[in-house]
Amino acid sequence: MRNATYKIAVMPGDGIGHEVMDAALPVLAAAADKVGGLTFSFTAENVGADVYRARGTDIPDAAWAAAEGADAILFGAAGDPEVRYPDGREIAPQLDLRERLELFAGVRPLRLLPGARSPLADPRAATIDLVLIREQTEGLFSARQQRDADPDSASDVMKITRAGAARLFDFAVNLTRRRKAAGHAGRLTLVDKANVLNSMAFFREVFDQRLAPHGDISGDYVYVDAAALNLVRAPWDYDVMVTENMFGDILSDLDAGLVGGMGMAPSGDIGLNHALFQPAHGTAPDIVGQGKANPTAMILSAGMMLDWLGDRHGDPAARRAGDMIRAAVDSAYGAGDLVPHEHGGAAGTGDIQAAVLDALAAL
Repeated sequence: MRNATYKIAVMPGDGIGHEVMDAALPVLAAAADKVGGLTFSFTAENVGADVYRARGTDIPDAAWAAAEGADAILFGAAGDPEVRYPDGREIAPQLDLRERLELFAGVRPLRLLPGARSPLADPRAATIDLVLIREQTEGLFSARQQRDADPDSASDVMKITRAGAARLFDFAVNLTRRRKAAGHAGRLTLVDKANVLNSMAFFREVFDQRLAPHGDISGDYVYVDAAALNLVRAPWDYDVMVTENMFGDILSDLDAGLVGGMGMAPSGDIGLNHALFQPAHGTAPDIVGQGKANPTAMILSAGMMLDWLGDRHGDPAARRAGDMIRAAVDSAYGAGDLVPHEHGGAAGTGDIQAAVLDALAAL
């Protein structure tokens, strides 16, 4: 068990990233105080479009050093449609962090909170509780900074390596097993396009090889187009899904829509030695400074960070604090009168933070 202070690199980023981070940090501190024996040392680092505009780099050297030396990274949101690299791409320091720190597993838990709103009318929507795992260092994103020599063409390469796929599937098997122990189905679904793409047929081959020794986990496949249909039709049928980088990028947003939108969707970018936690949403320049940003995903991402720290360091206090944050969010929404702006309600950033803090104090 760990008894030291955790070093957290805090990177609010741009736009509403600062607002949701400011809302989440007091919740994190309150949960730590509640359980006791859990302390943090925060280092604030500027990354993203604003710092790129001022300094010509989106991740200064000091921020890299902080990220590499931290026990975990808590990230807000980064980017601005008006600020781009010379090649026309938007500023995206989160992608650089994933690649350099080898944060290969993008973990997107999708659960409809009590009292929250899903666009699905079926009452079974209340049972949505799945995890999408997205590979984040290879796939179609692997050639994102390359350009064709021919000025009249452009191409992107879907790169899948045996080592990259194997570590992803091993991670997915372990997560599925932990969920099974907690009462879930223990079912791991590979999302691919193996009927068309050679890279995806190889992806499936490695999946079968890594899953074979684990008889306690059931595995199956679904093509990505069918997965999109099935997730809208019956998302409650899935437990854990694992897929390639681009497919995961698309499906994770679809999944978020099923549980109330991006403001309700936390995520973790996890590697063997480092991890970063952030809400799945962007910087929302249209609502910056208006107090409308929904901090729920940021707060839940902080809870995910506590889970990871607890598992990595054998720290039950961190795990209890993560459980408390989720319980407080559930209680705040379960009361039925907490409706964020994007759902047509009046609850802003401060309202949601206050409701979660009150619920946490009452636990």
